[in-house]
Amino acid sequence: MTTPTRPASAAAPFAWRKLGKVFTPQDVPDRPWMSEFAQAPATLVFDEFVRVYFSCRPPADGHGRYVSYAAYVDLDRADLLRVLRVAEQPIMSLGGLGAFDEFGTYPVSVIRDGAAIRAYYGGWTRCESVPFDVAIGCAESGDDGVSFARMGTGPVLGASLDEPFVISGPKVRRFDGRWFLWYIAGRTWKSVGDRFEPVYRIRMATSDDGIVWSRAGRDLIETRIEDDEAQASPDVLRAGGRYHMFFCYRHSTDFRGKARGYRIGYASSTDLITWERDDDRAGIDVSESGWDAEMISYPHVFELDGTTYMAYLGDGVGRYGFGLAVLDGALG
Repeated sequence: MTTPTRPASAAAPFAWRKLGKVFTPQDVPDRPWMSEFAQAPATLVFDEFVRVYFSCRPPADGHGRYVSYAAYVDLDRADLLRVLRVAEQPIMSLGGLGAFDEFGTYPVSVIRDGAAIRAYYGGWTRCESVPFDVAIGCAESGDDGVSFARMGTGPVLGASLDEPFVISGPKVRRFDGRWFLWYIAGRTWKSVGDRFEPVYRIRMATSDDGIVWSRAGRDLIETRIEDDEAQASPDVLRAGGRYHMFFCYRHSTDFRGKARGYRIGYASSTDLITWERDDDRAGIDVSESGWDAEMISYPHVFELDGTTYMAYLGDGVGRYGFGLAVLDGALG
């Protein structure tokens, strides 16, 4: 494990101002498949509204097992704290029998490709020895992002020789006509009490068409809090001649509380290959009280009308919804 130090000449932290929690799934009474969680928010901007996609769950079955779906809420573009509408149905059905996404879609990243809209998602299945495995699938929408159809029954990015399991957390961007996919890859499972916990790192792949991907084949972000630090939700924007990545990280054990739970980190790069981690500059942390007082995670950073926003999760990794923060100033 390495512990980055922040030089005296380093830039000041970003100034994120929290706007509050925006959406609470428990407040929607007529969506039984959306009883809790609004995880991994990802936006798609329209003329009059901003659509925020997320993953949610119905109640567990009689054996304590759950499934997950992807859905969305539309926020007023002129007032992002105002919810205009909630998806009537999940954007995708569960995968078929034995498929990599048989039991759910979590998380999802949505992007326009000309007139088309694509969704990259983590499709997961249950396992016998460990709780689950994940691979990344791709789907397209023909109705302006309301519903999506799989491009095939298999994933576009799955396990490989040095990425053996839990290929998840897709965040897709296009820079200079090329596709970039940031994701996480599992490296080990840890036995903790009566459960197994995954450890994963941030990785990247590139593509000419968004379907066939070439993996960089290396971890991008050094660890800081421990050797088995888990990292997730790597979201990248370009500004001021640099690339800016906001992500989240946690301890490998006992991370469901405040002391060792998720926090948001930051790294920057000039070439998308070598990243300099500087969590002190992330500029956002847990609150003293309220819905995000124990943990803060799964950042999604987006630009809207000249302003930069961050959608993120609070306590329980989004069990009670997602919130927004606005950047005072600019990335740079």
